[in-house]
Amino acid sequence: MGRKILLITTDQQRHDALGCTGGTVARTPAIDRLAADGLNFRQARNQNTVCMPERATILTGQYIRTHGVISNGIPLPENAPNLAAYLNRNGYRTALLGKAHFEPASHTDYFENWAASRGETGPHRGFDRMELCGHTGRAGRSLTHYPRWLRDGYPGEVDGFHEYTTGGGPSGRGGGDTRAPQVWHNPIPRGHYHTDWTADRTTAFLDSLDPGEDWFVWMSFPDPHHPWDPPQEELERVDWHDLDLPVGYPGSPERTAKILAGKPRHWLEWYEGCRQFNFEVPATFVPAQLTPDQIREVNAMVHVENELIDEAVGRVMHRIEALGWGRDTDVFYTTDHGELQGDFGMLFKGPYHVDALMRLPFIWRPALSAGIAPAEIHAPVGHVDLAPTICRLAGLPVPNWMQGAPLPTHESDNQGHERTITEWQDGFAGQDITMRTLYRDGYICTVYEKTNYYDSDDVGELYDLSEDPLQWHNLWIDPARQSLKSDLVADLYDNLAPSRAEPLEKVAQV
Repeated sequence: MGRKILLITTDQQRHDALGCTGGTVARTPAIDRLAADGLNFRQARNQNTVCMPERATILTGQYIRTHGVISNGIPLPENAPNLAAYLNRNGYRTALLGKAHFEPASHTDYFENWAASRGETGPHRGFDRMELCGHTGRAGRSLTHYPRWLRDGYPGEVDGFHEYTTGGGPSGRGGGDTRAPQVWHNPIPRGHYHTDWTADRTTAFLDSLDPGEDWFVWMSFPDPHHPWDPPQEELERVDWHDLDLPVGYPGSPERTAKILAGKPRHWLEWYEGCRQFNFEVPATFVPAQLTPDQIREVNAMVHVENELIDEAVGRVMHRIEALGWGRDTDVFYTTDHGELQGDFGMLFKGPYHVDALMRLPFIWRPALSAGIAPAEIHAPVGHVDLAPTICRLAGLPVPNWMQGAPLPTHESDNQGHERTITEWQDGFAGQDITMRTLYRDGYICTVYEKTNYYDSDDVGELYDLSEDPLQWHNLWIDPARQSLKSDLVADLYDNLAPSRAEPLEKVAQV
C-alpha cells in the first residue's frame, strides 16, 4: 500500500509570498507549519513561466520540449503519459479540484470547457473526478463547474467579479482605489469565492473515500493570479496605504529604464509600451505608466488572496487529520510560476527569466510516519521532479518517460540536482522569442536563440545572485565573465531534454 498524497498548487504566486519563504506581510501559518514539519526547497525553479506548459510538466514529469506544450494555447494530448493515469492504473483514487488548464481556456472543444455544461466530472486524464474553476465567476467563453455553481445558486453574485479577458479586450480596465489594472472590489461573500469553493470540493472528495484507499488529490487554487478581485469584505486584512514598495522596484521610470537598457531589448520595449510579447498581458497596459500607489494596491490584493489560500489549506489539513490520515499523508505545496508584482516597475509575466517569475515556493511535508527530519534544502529542484517523487511514495517504479529525479530528503543529498532549466518558446504579434535558462551554483544564465525578433546569436543575460539578487546588472558582455558564461552555456545545452519529434498545434492563445 502506498502513501496518501495531497498536491496543493496556486497560480502565479511569488517565491517570497509566504512567511516560511521570507514574506513579511501575508500571514500564512498553515503553510508555514507544513514547511516547519517538512522540507522547504529554497532554490526551486519552474521549467516555464506561464500556466499551461508548467502544469503539463507537473502532470507528466517532462520538460516542455518533450511533452510539447511549449506555450499557452497548446493542449496536452489526452493520450500523453501522465502521473494521475499511472497512479490510477495502480489502484489510486485520483481527483483534481480547482484549476486544471491542460487545455485552452478559450476553446470550447475540450473537456475542461464543456464538462460542467454536460454535468460531467470525469474520469478524464487519469483523474476519477475533476471539478474545475478558473479566475472568475463569470462564464466567459466556457462554463467550468465553479461559475456554473455560482450562476445556478447565487446568480446575483456573478457580476461582482472583474471581467477577465485578455488580448485586446477590456482586461486593462482599472478598479479599486487607484484604478490599478485588473484590480477590482468584489462584493461576493467570502464563502462563495473560488478559493473556499476549491477547498470545499476537495474535502467533499476526501469524505467520499474509504479509509483504506490510497489517493492522490490535486487541490489547485486559481489565485493569486490576476484579476485581483478577492472578496471586498476581506480587504481590511491589508491596507495598501501602509505597504512599502517592493525591494525590486527601481524607484522611478527613469531609473527603471536605465536598468532595463542593460537587458535584451524586449524588456525596455515592453516597459515603454512600444511592443507586446505575451497575450496574457492586457493590451492597453503600459508598465511605465504604473504609479507607486497602484503597485501598492496590487500587492495588498495579492497578500489578501494569499491569506485566504492559507486558511483554506488549513481547513483541508484539519479535515485530513479528522479523517485519521494526518500521519500517513504526504503534502506538496507549490505554484506554477511567479508574478513581477512591481519588480522592474512591471506587473504580470512573460518572456522574462528572472526569479520573480522562475523561483517557486516549494514545500514537501512528508508523511510523519516516514520519519524524515525537517530541513531547508538548497539543492536546485523543479516541477519536473514532482512526478518521480510521487511515484516513489506510491511504491511504484519511476517510468522511463519521466525526466526529473526524486526530490532530495536532506541538505547533503544533491544527486541529480545540480541545475534547473527553464525555457520560453513563444511568439506574439509576429515577434518570436526563444530563451533557454540555466540556474547553477548561484548563477542564472539565459541564452536567446535566433528568431525573427532577435537576429543575433550572442544575446543573453547572466546574473550572479550572490552579488545581484535583484538581477539588475546583466553580466553577459562583462569581459571578466566570459569564461564562466561559456561554461554555463555549454552546461545548459549538454543537459537539454530531447525535443518532441512533431510539434503540437497551438489552437488558441490561452
